[in-house]
Amino acid sequence: MPHPLSRILTATAVAVALGSPLAAEDGDAGAYLAARVAESENDFRAAAGWYGKAILSDTANARLLEGAILAELGIGDMALAIEGAKQLKKLGGEPSQLGDFALLADEAQREDYAALLASASAGRDVGELVNALVTAWAKVGEGKMSEALAEFDELTKSKGLEAFGYFHKALALASVGDFEGADEILSGRAAGPIFVMRRGVFAHVQILSQLERNADALALLDRSFGTEPDPVVDALRLRLQAGEPLPFDTIRTARDGIAEVFFSVAAALNGEADPVYTLLHLRVAEYLRPDHADVVLLTADTLETLGQHQLAVETYATFPPDDPAYVSAEIGRAGALRSDGQVDAAIQAMQALARAHPDLFSVQFALGDMLRLEERFDEAEVAYTAAINLQTKITEEDWVLFFYRGISHEQSKDWAAAEADFRQSLTLNPDQPQVLNYLGYGLVDRGESLDEALGMIEKAVAADPEQGYIIDSLAWAYFRLGRYEDALRPMEKASVLEPVDPIVTDHLGDVYWMVGRKLEARFQWRRALSFEPTETDATRILRKLEVGLDEVMAEEAKASPPIKAAESD
Repeated sequence: MPHPLSRILTATAVAVALGSPLAAEDGDAGAYLAARVAESENDFRAAAGWYGKAILSDTANARLLEGAILAELGIGDMALAIEGAKQLKKLGGEPSQLGDFALLADEAQREDYAALLASASAGRDVGELVNALVTAWAKVGEGKMSEALAEFDELTKSKGLEAFGYFHKALALASVGDFEGADEILSGRAAGPIFVMRRGVFAHVQILSQLERNADALALLDRSFGTEPDPVVDALRLRLQAGEPLPFDTIRTARDGIAEVFFSVAAALNGEADPVYTLLHLRVAEYLRPDHADVVLLTADTLETLGQHQLAVETYATFPPDDPAYVSAEIGRAGALRSDGQVDAAIQAMQALARAHPDLFSVQFALGDMLRLEERFDEAEVAYTAAINLQTKITEEDWVLFFYRGISHEQSKDWAAAEADFRQSLTLNPDQPQVLNYLGYGLVDRGESLDEALGMIEKAVAADPEQGYIIDSLAWAYFRLGRYEDALRPMEKASVLEPVDPIVTDHLGDVYWMVGRKLEARFQWRRALSFEPTETDATRILRKLEVGLDEVMAEEAKASPPIKAAESD
């Protein structure tokens, strides 16, 4: 179900910039076209350069200016975006939401609250929710607290947006020292529980500390985040345990409040709206509050979503090592490096982080994932083992740890260790289809415990009936049991669900061969070769095309006696 914001916030600026043809008859058409190509690929840095060149030939082209504003916002160059917005405004013509974003950022940065209120009254288009919250915070900035609270209260009456009104009202109250009023809201006593993000919990912790309730603040941290190591939470916990009164610095000024508006909206839009639109809000928030760690982290993540990996790397790299958010940023930077094709640099970054923070579960887990994805399975197993050993209590959620370590063992040809991990994973989460399928398929492939393996795969299919690789496992289990006719229908379904998978296509050829459809079998084997199978699989497929499956199976039986099946089989 779409988030209410998806209906209330419009993305007309993005639509104009990304979808509308621009007139460049008298300008530099080549630069314009290059800018459009870069823009379509979300390459904001290149687009900014090309739009700048195009504008030199056509300084009064409003749509070129809009494209340039979008590009500059995308790379975070707010000064140039503001300059472009001011030029665009001088031209008159149709309103520009992109220009309004930049001009609002300029007025808020200068703390010109009168200008913000005047622009809102004049119909500035930055979305209904943003308009309402910015208006309220501008009145806080002007010292008109009663009017500001009335604006927040009015927002709490809008269905789907109540939490925004209550949360920002609490922040506004705390920013002027009314910690009791803020606590009434955040505790749920004023109007019932409201959902807040991680940052909202930290704000409430600071408020409780200002009320000399450090014990309650510690309890809130434990309820919200547990007791596992977390650099940001741990730093707060140590100060609270020492009896230190935490300052309320979540919002220091009305300008901070406006930055929080753009972050709140961006966080709500994240995953629900065009990521470019999310990025626009984040860039305004970052401009107004450069030290807002959550803004910077979400900005980098959004750039990753947009495929701008190098920009994401640069954004993550802005955190110094002594920042509590540094660990999260480094994990993100390593991921962005890997996505950018800099695999060695990514692994080196994660290994350095693991050496510096050997006691952090999140670091060891992330290192294990990266090594596993790069098929460095022996090293991945070591990292996953370290992560498991850091868990003070193994819970149902830890099934994935044993599953991934099991995969690493299996890929390193240590089946006994792999099977033990898979079974431990199923002990924690008995109905997990990925684990049921992986273990079931592994047993089938080895010719072990075939009845049990078939039952596991059938259970996995029931849990996730549209996953082609799981349907393939079911068909392959039937195949290994000699039930070729039973294998036919699920294998054909798997082929439809995974139409370019070399393993599934190869298996379909094998099933066709065993039910007498040998011409179709050879066709599927040739298709499998076109899907880039492993060298070992390709060699086997070529041999099947040469002599047929029966002969290949006979050759394999002579070369390697079959594994003894379990007695239950």
